[in-house]
Amino acid sequence: MSLALPLLLVRRLAQSEFGSYKQAFLVIGSAISILPLGFGLSTYYFLPREDNPSIRNQVIFNVIFFNLAVGILAFLFLLVRPDLFSYLFHDTRLAGSEVLIGAVILFWVFSSFLETIAVANQEAKLASIFILGTQLSKAIFLLMAAVFVGTVYSLIFAALIHSILQTVILITYLSLRFRGFWFSFSWPMLRKQMSYAIPYGATALLFAIQSDLHNYFVANRFNSTTFAIYSIGCLQLPFVGILTESFASGMIPRISVLQKEGNGREIVHLMARVMRQLAAVLFPVYAFLMVCGREFIRWLFTDAYDKSWPIFAVNLTLIPFWVIMLDPIVRAYAEQRYFLVRLRLVLLGVLTAGLWFAVQKFGPLGVIVVVVSVTLLEHLIVTYRSAKLIGVRKSDVTLLHDVGKLAVATFMAAMVAVVTRAFLSGFKPFYVLLVTGIVFVLSYAGTVLLLKVPTSTELQLLRKKVSAFERLLFWKRDTRGFSGIPATVAASDGSHQTSPPEFKSP
Repeated sequence: MSLALPLLLVRRLAQSEFGSYKQAFLVIGSAISILPLGFGLSTYYFLPREDNPSIRNQVIFNVIFFNLAVGILAFLFLLVRPDLFSYLFHDTRLAGSEVLIGAVILFWVFSSFLETIAVANQEAKLASIFILGTQLSKAIFLLMAAVFVGTVYSLIFAALIHSILQTVILITYLSLRFRGFWFSFSWPMLRKQMSYAIPYGATALLFAIQSDLHNYFVANRFNSTTFAIYSIGCLQLPFVGILTESFASGMIPRISVLQKEGNGREIVHLMARVMRQLAAVLFPVYAFLMVCGREFIRWLFTDAYDKSWPIFAVNLTLIPFWVIMLDPIVRAYAEQRYFLVRLRLVLLGVLTAGLWFAVQKFGPLGVIVVVVSVTLLEHLIVTYRSAKLIGVRKSDVTLLHDVGKLAVATFMAAMVAVVTRAFLSGFKPFYVLLVTGIVFVLSYAGTVLLLKVPTSTELQLLRKKVSAFERLLFWKRDTRGFSGIPATVAASDGSHQTSPPEFKSP
């Protein structure tokens, strides 16, 4: 949904205006990432460990109080510094919008807790509704502003309406689930949460600076048109973000419980299973985009953003490394928070020096190379540290044999896609993506089956899903899947037919 907005805006706004829009929401995004200091994420740690309703209410109130306080401070700062954007950016198109952006930050920081609390409270379905609903709300309001008005200021105002609505929903949910939390302030619990969250918050602060700093270097050095091209090259694929963040959100409470029980071996096996599942998706996504990424950019954002491709290609390098989920481990082992702070302080210095040099000598492309290099260095260091922490052994490499097979399957499919793309030279981007994509998927799926990566349980589950799709497609009420394999189907009385043992929940 969030991807739909820039697709429309690049067609509605001139590149300079689109660059100004990206700058405005760069400030908003930085504030949302930095100001809460990760304090709300302390609920992932405390709520699963506490059964006492009064203590749980204290945890919730402290987060609400903290987020409201930092949001008000941000609003007041922008209120007294209406000339801030003229110092931050090369262009001055956003000058005078500081107060409006400050109001967006205030409500958005406060209501951002909505997507965290339901997960921490282990209400997965409701959390999914909240996460989907907030994205849908934001997309609808911003798209309406883009279609009916089409100015940067209208987009900022639409974001304000969305954030106010999200605030109302958050307050309603908390009032229903944590009755009386408004009167549950506890200084000892606040200190306990601060002692847990602040080191992580400092780490998150450093990470947010690392994530956004390069954008400020480019926006300050170049005009908004160049920044528009650079920002499209730094495109974050929503699907990849949804996939990895969903895994991480679900794993944090689980690993926290396993760590409390001292069950490090189960954490190792859990991590291996998650790597296998993520690799099955992220490896082929990376390979296909490296083959057809230029056509992907041109199709989504028009030929005007063709210059974004080299930046996008460098940025894609990070995708295969996200199969290693590190945040759940670091958050479960609370003593590691100080290590991350020290590491990111060092890397922030390296990043700043690298950006200062690259932006002057090599322009936007040099900037993204520095960003990706520093990010990968951090990821590798934390991976090594986490492996030692949970007790990974040399023999555990056998747990990743399917990950290796998936890498081979991805490589073979990519080679076939390269040849296919060469034959389609000169065709429009859509047709190149369509034909090459079909060939890539068929090659990848065939190689995966040939290497016997899927288990019998997964194959039976696939047959069940295909059978359900067939019944939906052809409006059939058949209780047998294709190839004659029985599928689990709800009976009219609410009971279920017997399914194979493999369908039991893990």
